[in-house]
Amino acid sequence: MRIRLMAAAAAVAGLLFAAPLFAFNLSQLLGGGEGQDLHTFKLIHVADLAKLMADKDSQVHIFDANPPDTRARFGIIPGAKLLSSDDSYDVATTLPADKNAKLVFYCADTR
Repeated sequence: MRIRLMAAAAAVAGLLFAAPLFAFNLSQLLGGGEGQDLHTFKLIHVADLAKLMADKDSQVHIFDANPPDTRARFGIIPGAKLLSSDDSYDVATTLPADKNAKLVFYCADTR
């Protein structure tokens, strides 16, 4: 029992030590470069999205990045715009021209 506990503690310590090796630059990953303000990205919960959708003044734009089979299985949020894929769509014609618009993207990780 004591050996298992020590092995588990060593594994956790190893993961904590190795974590910085796997760090990444989110700004660079999102294509925004060094000047991108990442504080504008945030997680939104279903209840908060429902409130935004109910508020006619919120001007929220919702985008579904799911593939067709996932949409058929789980449905679509009413009013969501369907993206052709999760990472390859025409930004200029799909997203609103207003750069300050509230955008919500969602998809299901069914793997």
